[in-house]
Amino acid sequence: MQYLSQLDLSKVLFLDIETVPMESSFSNLSPAWQKLWEKKSKSLIKEDITPSDIYDRSAIYAEFGKIVCIGVGLITGHPSEPKLRLKSFFGHDEKKILEDFAQLLNGHFGTDRNRLCAHNGKEFDFPYIARRMLIHGIKIPLLLDNAGKKPWEINNLDTMELWKFGDFKSFVSLNLLANLFDIPTPKDDIDGSMVADVYYREKDLNRIAVYCNKDVITLVQVLLKLMNKVTIPEEDILFPDT
Repeated sequence: MQYLSQLDLSKVLFLDIETVPMESSFSNLSPAWQKLWEKKSKSLIKEDITPSDIYDRSAIYAEFGKIVCIGVGLITGHPSEPKLRLKSFFGHDEKKILEDFAQLLNGHFGTDRNRLCAHNGKEFDFPYIARRMLIHGIKIPLLLDNAGKKPWEINNLDTMELWKFGDFKSFVSLNLLANLFDIPTPKDDIDGSMVADVYYREKDLNRIAVYCNKDVITLVQVLLKLMNKVTIPEEDILFPDT
């Protein structure tokens, strides 16, 4: 893609988020929040389905869910021998996750010469993070503060958008692109639909963080394929604390 030909990968922060419903079940919501979810879920409900039945879907809405993990990746080293360094922000305290992530963006990525990259990021990850930051009273970092900007003024990258080439008819999953490009799939343990159970029932945040890291790796490899570049070898992928 000519659009990507001059992209400086060292100035791109790759990210993926994992979200869960704000409570473990519909019954644990306050009466006020139950009514709000009932109203929100009206458009999702089919015959014989109740708001409680589809409460797990609330995780995808920033108003009804919360972030439990933000995985990030940064390409370092010489362009001919790049390495991928990974980091995870995760825990039960969403505000702390977002404050730590904001500190990263305001520091190393504090100018508009840098970019964020996510799969479906413009519709999901970027606005979700920004909305949850506002809810917690956190100032939105420059790279996420897109309110009022025209589309061509936003430099952040979205691999789903790049793959569509202007065709907006359908959603294309990261897993599908990974298989198309013969990239090892990140869905070898859990997938997004299982995150809430792993969080609330198994209480295994580390498992969620590992899964999130795998999605970041796949995201990086997919972008490299879209740029007609060689993917990063497994031995050059540096996990947290390595």
